Amino acid sequence: MYHHTAPDPVGASPRRDPGGPADPLLSARFAVPAVPRFTVRRPALVARLTSGIETSLTLIDGVAGAGKTVLAAQWAASGRAPRRTVWLTADRGDTSGTFWAYLLEALRRHGIAPSLGVGTPVPTEGVDRSFLVRLAAEFADLREPVVLVLDAFDTVSSHDITDDLYFVLTHAGGGLRLVLTARDEASTPLRRHRVSGDLTEIRDADLRFSTAEADELLRAHALEVSPECVRLLVERTEGWAAGLRLCALAMSRAADPEAFVRDFAVDRTAIPDYLLAEVLDAQPPGTQDLLLRAAVTDRVHPELMAALTGRRDVEWTLARLARAHAFLDRVDASDRYRLHPLFAESLRIELRHRCPDLEPRLRRRAARWFAGAGRPTDALEQATAGHDWRYAAELMVDDLQIGRLFTGAERERLAHALAGLPSDVPGAAAALVGAALRLAAHDLDGCTAGLRRADARPRDPTAPTWLLARALVGVLAARAAGDPTVAGRAAADADRQMRRLSAPLVERHPEIPALVLTGLGATELHAGRFDRAEADLTAAVAVCHGPDTREPLCDALGMLALDELLRGRLSDAEAHAHASLAAAEAATTPPKDPMGMDHLVLAGVEVERDDLAAARLHLDLAATFAGPHTEPVATVEAAVIGARLATAAGDWRQALAVLRAAGSALPAARTRAWERDEMAIARSGAHLAHGDADAALDVLDGVDRDDPGHAVALARALLAAGRGDRAVEMLAGVTDDATLGRTRACLIRAEAAAEAGALPAARHWLRVAVGVASAERLRRVFVESGPWTRRLLRQDPELVRAHDWLPVRALGCLRLGSRGQSPALVGPLSDREIDVLRQAARMLSTQEIAAELCVSANTVKTHLKSIHRKLCVTRRSEAVHRARDLGIL
Repeated sequence: MYHHTAPDPVGASPRRDPGGPADPLLSARFAVPAVPRFTVRRPALVARLTSGIETSLTLIDGVAGAGKTVLAAQWAASGRAPRRTVWLTADRGDTSGTFWAYLLEALRRHGIAPSLGVGTPVPTEGVDRSFLVRLAAEFADLREPVVLVLDAFDTVSSHDITDDLYFVLTHAGGGLRLVLTARDEASTPLRRHRVSGDLTEIRDADLRFSTAEADELLRAHALEVSPECVRLLVERTEGWAAGLRLCALAMSRAADPEAFVRDFAVDRTAIPDYLLAEVLDAQPPGTQDLLLRAAVTDRVHPELMAALTGRRDVEWTLARLARAHAFLDRVDASDRYRLHPLFAESLRIELRHRCPDLEPRLRRRAARWFAGAGRPTDALEQATAGHDWRYAAELMVDDLQIGRLFTGAERERLAHALAGLPSDVPGAAAALVGAALRLAAHDLDGCTAGLRRADARPRDPTAPTWLLARALVGVLAARAAGDPTVAGRAAADADRQMRRLSAPLVERHPEIPALVLTGLGATELHAGRFDRAEADLTAAVAVCHGPDTREPLCDALGMLALDELLRGRLSDAEAHAHASLAAAEAATTPPKDPMGMDHLVLAGVEVERDDLAAARLHLDLAATFAGPHTEPVATVEAAVIGARLATAAGDWRQALAVLRAAGSALPAARTRAWERDEMAIARSGAHLAHGDADAALDVLDGVDRDDPGHAVALARALLAAGRGDRAVEMLAGVTDDATLGRTRACLIRAEAAAEAGALPAARHWLRVAVGVASAERLRRVFVESGPWTRRLLRQDPELVRAHDWLPVRALGCLRLGSRGQSPALVGPLSDREIDVLRQAARMLSTQEIAAELCVSANTVKTHLKSIHRKLCVTRRSEAVHRARDLGIL
């Protein structure tokens, strides 16, 4: 049995080993380390340690500086550790005899003395099985177990010690609990206890600091920084405790701590010194060389490392380093590994110091390895980092990566890697890539100059990849310049080259036909070639599939919606605008250059349907989401819609101001005749709104345009000027397939007939107008027609009952009489359903509504289904319209 003795008084002479050399036992190894002044209290982890004592073995393992020892010391000093808690710090130089001598001494210093029958280990020798059996037996006889904390257990290099300790623990009968801190779990008897479940683990991931803990650490250093700064610091250090502490020290010396974090550079801290000393220097020379070479890549591939080192044991070495928490982790279940970013940067600093010329050579070799492995983005990054610019440019062209400068998940990575491309790199490929980079940055002049250089430099004139890449950039540049002729030629060339290339290569790059067709369609739309634009944009939508075509898909759908809006096909325009929004919502990353075209089209649709509140909201959203580089056609349409809304609100001066501002912002050389006509029609409408028919006619006469829409607008102005016969004559030769144009023409004929006293003819044309407008629910045109429409509709209640979609303002009190024809409510909406409907009226997506109301997206979908059922509608927009008609909103 154990004999309980008083602990040695402070300052007492240390015991000496009677059987070996007269080396003293170091008292520091028995002492619980002092908790540092800046320590962050971690009650949750302390609680896990306390509950973990119910198992025989508790392991705290993690990288150097993760806070393993600090946590164990914090627990030991917290008062939550059991009374019989013994501390011993392991040492790399311990022999078996020395380790057990220290362990027995640790027990004695805590008042727990083994009986004389256990024996005394000799430091210069090992221990026999009899010693271990007797020691385990004495532990087993204890009524209260002993908790032994073995700190830095990974430094124990003797497998005999590990095996012997496991033997004692297994046979101690619950009288011994072990708490081990270690960097390398391989040094512990872990596997056996994990299988039995008799194990508590606190791993490296558990030891990483949260943002709240990092904030507490910074405050302990008298650093008051923003939450975003703390988040960024935790992100860059990955919550590594020592890294945060070293950064806090550096921030304390910085003039601007937040700027220090924003412009974080590892070489401005003591982190490299710490990591090189604690991790790199602890490895044998061959492993050091492997780590230094591995630092040139973000992901460590065993095959690549074998190519860079010439070693055959790379995979085994990497697996060992990962198990040893050497700041190297396996990526999920793959065969790849990842260095901690701070360690990787520290290794690169050391590599440049030891071998200044080696890093570029390694990166160039890595670039070719990645290219051969089918990882072109990784290859490009390595080539540019190794200043192999010509190879990087040729890779962009030969592998058709150039389209991904404009779309796809790799867009930012590629642009970042190529940002430093010098202008004097030889070769046509470098000039072409430079031109594409300028175009992606909306520098059309720079792109044009780059294309001239590319065309002038020597190259293989028959290489289909170069010709396809050149054609793609040519289409996109022509779109930016508004040149449909050049765009058409380049698109035709792109189609020819894609037919020459192998099908697998083209299939790997669906973004190329998507970008070509979208660019061509947008250019045709800007030129007013609406039929061609529709065909090209429809084809673009058809070829878009996968994440790399998400941006051209949104772009093509938005442009297609605008094409249909301009031609009065409101339902098709609305459907494609919603499809564009849905595609953008489904994208993993938002488009880099949003245009807000979908919301702009929906604003135009809502104006024609006389939902002015929804139109204003969509117009505001279009302005919010539009990037700084708006297409001219979008600028024109936004001005027209804004002017119509101002006119509807009675502010004709504001309407004219909006149109003037848009006209000034548009380059005259790029403004097409149809765009000028669109704005002229909107200006004439503003003049008519305040009774100035002469000004409306002057505006329209100033535009030479042979177009049905222009003719209808001119007829409307003539009618307002009292020239009804001339207005009807103007419409005689007009053939407009657009529903909106035909409706307006019919209403002009009806009004002219009414003014002439031909009421039967007026009623006939009004009925035709209502019939034509019914498919698209064109309400606004009836509101704008004036009081004569209301008078005629009052005389035709049968027509009103048949078309309950007609606007209240055009019907007067007749709406109440006709409401009986509308489907009745199935049931009242709940308060939560009304909340959802209000958010839907703001044009929020399902996810955005869920976030606003703090519910799940599935809950929102359930509410919307119920709303549709109760309001007898099938679409969200119809539900909003119906709710407004019923006074719910």
